[in-house]
Amino acid sequence: MASKSPSHPTLFLLLLLLLLTLNPTLAKNHHHPHSPAAGGRRAPKNATAARLRQAYDALQSWKRVIYSDPRQLTSSWRGPDVCAYTGVFCAPHPNDTSITATVAGIDLNHGDLAGFLPESLGLLPDLALLHLNSNRFCGVLPSSLANLSLLFELDLSNNRFVGPFPAVVLALPSLRYLDLRYNEFEGPVPSQLFNSNNLDAIFINNNRLTSVIPSSLGSSSASVVVFANNNFSGCLPRSIVKFADTLEELLLINSSISGCLPVELGFLYKLRVLDVSQNDIVGEIPYSLAGLARLEQLNVGHNRLTGAVPEGICALPNLSNFTFSYNFLCEEEGICGNLTARGVAYDDRRNCLPEKPRQRSKKECDAVEPVECVEGECGVKAGVSASSPPPR
Repeated sequence: MASKSPSHPTLFLLLLLLLLTLNPTLAKNHHHPHSPAAGGRRAPKNATAARLRQAYDALQSWKRVIYSDPRQLTSSWRGPDVCAYTGVFCAPHPNDTSITATVAGIDLNHGDLAGFLPESLGLLPDLALLHLNSNRFCGVLPSSLANLSLLFELDLSNNRFVGPFPAVVLALPSLRYLDLRYNEFEGPVPSQLFNSNNLDAIFINNNRLTSVIPSSLGSSSASVVVFANNNFSGCLPRSIVKFADTLEELLLINSSISGCLPVELGFLYKLRVLDVSQNDIVGEIPYSLAGLARLEQLNVGHNRLTGAVPEGICALPNLSNFTFSYNFLCEEEGICGNLTARGVAYDDRRNCLPEKPRQRSKKECDAVEPVECVEGECGVKAGVSASSPPPR
């Protein structure tokens, strides 16, 4: 592998490129038109040169639409040796031994580059990683990204991309890591995203996305899901339980979630981080959360929760941080009243807890009627209104 990089490449990047080289199963959905897998023909002797020439055309086309490069990262993008370009990483083709070098990764993180992504990126079909976070790329994603059938990681965070949710990312059969946070994507999120069996990490927070998390939330292999700071109306469906075997982090901060928390959250036995703060969630904290033995951080603050803080949650063996401030909780069961003694950082401000400092006024607390949560979609008992927010 020959390349320069704007910063030291991460160890994970290098390991993944090595894995791509040594493990052909990562490329099982991709067949080079001259490979034996594509029909038994032998690749021509100049297969490597042809692949690199195609990459040269793609990168030169991209360079022409990068109109600001204050760090001069693309100044080395000259000549046919694309493997020497800054931020470009080459490796042998994972499927075709006659291709001894092809562009397998591009890492231009924190480059402060401005421009857009051209359709010519589809001429880099062997890319396993495309890391472009913290730049000023704008516009919509090109449909030709669907040609990147080996793409394993796509990080476009902290840019200025616009338009509807880029459905092209759902057409990438090898994609495991998707990071679209801090852009300007808007509109509904395709239901396929919630049903993906491929994605391990999904970051779509801090966009302008709107959607209702579907009640038919399907099976998923994701271990990290971050939907925070969007406008996902509706409730968290009971089918969240289908994430049970994989989900370790779930962040739904400020996502306009309403209704009751489903008891099925307590079946996500691998959860380490759960944050549903700054929403419009009502009812009680489900006691089932006491079954999350691996849970380290729990934040249910800034909602409309009532009732007691269950002692079983406060006794979780790995709990290190528990925030339940800015609710209408009226009791801390057992050890919940002295979490400091357990070494747990906590925040219980602005509740209705008797004899605790920094609580709501009696008038505020008396103005709120508890919502009874029952089984069923969103969990709110029929006839009980939860639409008018009480004073914060």
